[in-house]
Amino acid sequence: MIVRVLLAAIVAGLTGGVFATGVQALRVTPLIIAAEAYENAPAGQSHQESTATGHAHVDPSVLPQIPGHVHDHGENVVDGHAHSADAWAPSDGLERTVYTLASNMLVGVGFALLVTAAILVSNMAISFQSGMLWGLAGFIAFVLAPNLGLPPELPGTVAADLEARQAWWLATVVCTSGGLAVFAFKRHFAWMLAGLVLIVAPHVFGAPQPHVHQSLAPASLAVEFVVASIVTAFVYWLFLGGVLGYLLGKAIGSEQATQIG
Repeated sequence: MIVRVLLAAIVAGLTGGVFATGVQALRVTPLIIAAEAYENAPAGQSHQESTATGHAHVDPSVLPQIPGHVHDHGENVVDGHAHSADAWAPSDGLERTVYTLASNMLVGVGFALLVTAAILVSNMAISFQSGMLWGLAGFIAFVLAPNLGLPPELPGTVAADLEARQAWWLATVVCTSGGLAVFAFKRHFAWMLAGLVLIVAPHVFGAPQPHVHQSLAPASLAVEFVVASIVTAFVYWLFLGGVLGYLLGKAIGSEQATQIG
């Protein structure tokens, strides 16, 4: 059975990566390209002029974003690191799309395997509908909760220390996942209280913040990017959960039918 389950998770993750790339192209990618025009514009160059010369970034995945570097192709220091103007980045068009697709598919498989492990441990019946609930839980744990402290950032945004952000992101995911598990499988008041404490604790501690909040892109563009990223991730996680639930249900059902036969 393990082979069929793993195959179902891998197929769901790859399918989710393709879906994520398509959905991301509708709104998230154009906002990133718009921000790159500000990031890559030399001093004194207008926004319109910069759009023709700016370097391209690989799109940040609409899957939950583990905080990474915020690149600046000038000589400014961003998040404590100086980025060279000669730093490699994929060009716009097909190359950019291929790298984005590969990244989304790889991350999609990873998260599909994580959700599959959680489903198997819970020993719950799985279907398309229950898979969407698992997807909703994944969205809350990997996207919504971390984004309350570390919202998605456009290129050219000053950020706090990279290691500190990654540590807080991981702690928030672990605590939120644990809290949701308690709410789902425990009904005693003490357990429920413990689950609430787990979920709230990272936000009480607080996410690491830069000394100065600064972005090359306008604030309105940053807000639009946050909203677009979260909405896109929500749609993605529901899709991934539903597909995973359907494929796992088929795989487990086929295995059980074979054993009975």
